[in-house]
Amino acid sequence: MSFIESIEKIDRDLFLSLNACHSPFFDQVMEAVSQTFIWIPLYLFVLFLIYRKLKWQVLAILPVFILGVVLSDQISVYAFKEVFERFRPCHNLDLVDLVHTVNGKCGGKFGFVSSHAANTFMFAALSSLFIRKKWFIILIFFWAVLVSYSRIYLGVHYPGDVFFGAVLGLVIGVGVFYLYTFIYKKIKA
Repeated sequence: MSFIESIEKIDRDLFLSLNACHSPFFDQVMEAVSQTFIWIPLYLFVLFLIYRKLKWQVLAILPVFILGVVLSDQISVYAFKEVFERFRPCHNLDLVDLVHTVNGKCGGKFGFVSSHAANTFMFAALSSLFIRKKWFIILIFFWAVLVSYSRIYLGVHYPGDVFFGAVLGLVIGVGVFYLYTFIYKKIKA
């Protein structure tokens, strides 16, 4: 067995262990957690916190968040999913009978990397760099981990998809923040 095959086996076995722990109650909870629109109050709260700290500079920061989301979402799809073409667990014919899904939802054919993980970790990293409060950093990264874990629970991503999606999101979040600070310093100079 090659190194890559060994890693894929570990990823698959870990996925099956995590995905096997489910209940009707948590099926509903994780399906809700995985939805984008349920988190709109969180996004507005984050913008409010940034406004409290930086006042009307928030108007210049909002496009930075939009850029971060667009980059993390599009890069996760076009530079990873469509390049690596790794089937989601719920589309993997070797696993389909072992995968627990909720309401038969599986998503697109390919899953590496998780766009949910990329987007949430980008948002967590970027907002943390603007707010810089310990309580906020803990809560926002807990949220990113919860949303990312929900993707494994729902049977649509392997842990490796989520891990590398999170790394991608962190890199983009930090990169977009430093791009903003570079441009902001040039404008203020």
